[in-house]
Amino acid sequence: MKQSSSNRKVNEQAREVIASILLFEISDPRLTLVTITGCEVSYDRSVCNVYYTTEPERYEAVADAFSKASGRIRSLMAKDLSWRVAPELRFLLDKSVDEAERIATALQRDAARNEASARDAEDAEDDAAQGESKGEE
Repeated sequence: MKQSSSNRKVNEQAREVIASILLFEISDPRLTLVTITGCEVSYDRSVCNVYYTTEPERYEAVADAFSKASGRIRSLMAKDLSWRVAPELRFLLDKSVDEAERIATALQRDAARNEASARDAEDAEDDAAQGESKGEE
């Protein structure tokens, strides 16, 4: 979906308000260490998809906490924003951070494997060069 600059501002405003609410207003310990990665607000501002991330072992607990706290978050958000309507909040897990971490780990393993094979190739060349110099003597 194409986004205008005003829509990007609305999305960012929603993200900042929700992150602030989680940080200062909500006391549910299950919602600590949750990062709001982005928001997508519909053009009529009736729905807001909120993308979040946390540790993989906490996915279910955080999803449950969001389902219980969504009404409170929505009412606090309505007070902070001057929108005509308070959007329905849909909390969606953003697995892109986990995917990026998995890719980074795979790249590190591959780099280490390449480095090890380069060292092995150098050692083999050195051994071959030493064997040739001994044969000349």
